[in-house]
Amino acid sequence: MAEHTMRQQILEQFLADPEVILSGEDLSQRLGISRAAVWKHIRQLRTLGYQIDAVPSRGYRLTTQADLLLPAAVQSGLETISIGHRVEYFAETDSTNLRAMELAEQGAQEGTVVIADCQNGGRGRMGRRWSSPAGVNLYTSIILRPDMAPIQAAQLTFLSAVATARAFEAVAGIEVQVKWPNDILVNGCKIAGLLNELSAETEGVHHVVLGIGANLNMSREQFPDDLRRPATSVLLETGQTVSRVAFAQELYRQLDRLYPLYQQQGFVPIRLAWEALFYLQGHKVEVDCGADVFTGMVAGLADDGALLLDLEQGGQQVIYAGDVSVAD
Repeated sequence: MAEHTMRQQILEQFLADPEVILSGEDLSQRLGISRAAVWKHIRQLRTLGYQIDAVPSRGYRLTTQADLLLPAAVQSGLETISIGHRVEYFAETDSTNLRAMELAEQGAQEGTVVIADCQNGGRGRMGRRWSSPAGVNLYTSIILRPDMAPIQAAQLTFLSAVATARAFEAVAGIEVQVKWPNDILVNGCKIAGLLNELSAETEGVHHVVLGIGANLNMSREQFPDDLRRPATSVLLETGQTVSRVAFAQELYRQLDRLYPLYQQQGFVPIRLAWEALFYLQGHKVEVDCGADVFTGMVAGLADDGALLLDLEQGGQQVIYAGDVSVAD
């Protein structure tokens, strides 16, 4: 059995009951390994930041959890219907979206979550780089298998935006705003980004991967100098660190509530919740679409997630891709 899998199983034994004291013999029998192997894995968990005390003549007790996004920690007390029932963790990977797409192609069940402590190939919208240092943020992707037409898949971006916004408020006490189509802002600075990808055919969607990157405990020095837009983190906004495990769990709970709502009632409640967070709703904006630049008043979202713009010269423009900024 892989080393990380055994450590995970030992951690699960402790997390199942926070007050439990487990002897080396207990763990040896439960897991089918030697007591020497148990001791080795206990030492490794300690080096990862878990405080595991030795209780004389009784065994071991977990007293302090490290802020590591290991599956056992994330799933402990999660109590969701589907999101997070399977968690795949990587200490480092190129992109959680790529790993999630691979798992989805292999048949991974809906609600499977991929988490990385660090990404070396994190991506944002339009191929932009997403800075992903280790130990400070949440980089995660969630597999969904919705019964929908491919044209509707963009609606799930707004669902994940609402879930992310609510997680920031619940865990960090931060009120955020959304920027079309896939950014989460605080005081005009980006604190999270979304990148959803899908596999589909004309008749329907095979799977959708919701990619979410949230800046939690990132210091100013960890942001790259070549950012196109100002960025921030919970630490920079509040002066306090936030538990990555707690944030991940709240995010998955919010997704677990919103996804059934979407399936039962459609896009309308999601759109209304997103528009309530959209700071440019009803404002004059400029949208740079590359070949064209449009100026007008934001009228909200179309049913497929496109931005509706009431143009200055009259008429309404439907925007499917572009960079939005406040007009002068």
